[in-house]
Amino acid sequence: MSTISLRIPESLHQHLRELAKKEGTSINHLITTAVAEKISALSTEDYLAQRASAGSRAKFEEALSRVADKQPEPYDKL
Repeated sequence: MSTISLRIPESLHQHLRELAKKEGTSINHLITTAVAEKISALSTEDYLAQRASAGSRAKFEEALSRVADKQPEPYDKL
């Protein structure tokens, strides 16, 4: 486990205190979770960009051409 010193505005700190109390957790846990969520979102964005760059419009259209040309089941209609 590592320690980090963080300077934040008092108003943000107050919001963190209130939210942590409301959630029944510590400020440290709340911040750790928020950082983990942000890292996950950015990593997912990078992963999807990487996958998209490897894609091919021709392969997509070829795969789509193999889908049956029929109406969706009643439970699948909008």
